[in-house]
Amino acid sequence: MTNGSLDKFIFSTNSSLSWQKMFEIVVGVGRGIEYLHNGCAMKILHFDIKPHNILLDGNFNPKLSDFGLAKLHSVDDSIISLTAARGTLGYMAPELFYKNLGGISYKADVYSFGMMLMEIVGRRKNLNAFADNSSQIYFPSWIYHQFELGENIELESMTENVNKIVRKMIIVAFWCIQTKPIHRPTMTKVLKMLESEEELFEIPPKSFLFSVDMSSNDNDY
Repeated sequence: MTNGSLDKFIFSTNSSLSWQKMFEIVVGVGRGIEYLHNGCAMKILHFDIKPHNILLDGNFNPKLSDFGLAKLHSVDDSIISLTAARGTLGYMAPELFYKNLGGISYKADVYSFGMMLMEIVGRRKNLNAFADNSSQIYFPSWIYHQFELGENIELESMTENVNKIVRKMIIVAFWCIQTKPIHRPTMTKVLKMLESEEELFEIPPKSFLFSVDMSSNDNDY
């Protein structure tokens, strides 16, 4: 793919992609995951959604790549059985580690999408031990606190329209990274929220902080 992987545009200080283009990439990735979950004769769970595995063509259209950890299962089955956790730390859903949270399903990809969305918004890794302020070490926690305080999102100078786009991505990400899979939306619902012209206001409960100890590195399993 001409433009390589998404991670270099998220984490580069010289990224030339506008927020509108980044939002289009997000929606494109969401559509790709939704197709894997609902558009095939068998459900396809990717299990490794992360910026490094999103490739961009010459027009910055996103393509999901690296299906080495993917798993097929019947559309009639909501829960699948895994012999071991699979994915990349920092993007892996908590039920892959803690069985009491719920069964493993397509909601694991929804969680990974949400964690990736957080990194896109922050233009940084979700966990950064070297952040200037200790409260910003774990980005999802910090940005949630900003919302609780009713603070403006001061990620960079934004127009009102761009601020609405970024705010929408953050709220969708909050829903996607809920600790219990039952509380996360389907990718179909995620797309509806992203593509809706209405501004999203409802923020889910804060329930994802313990994920910080799973985000310490990017080792693959």
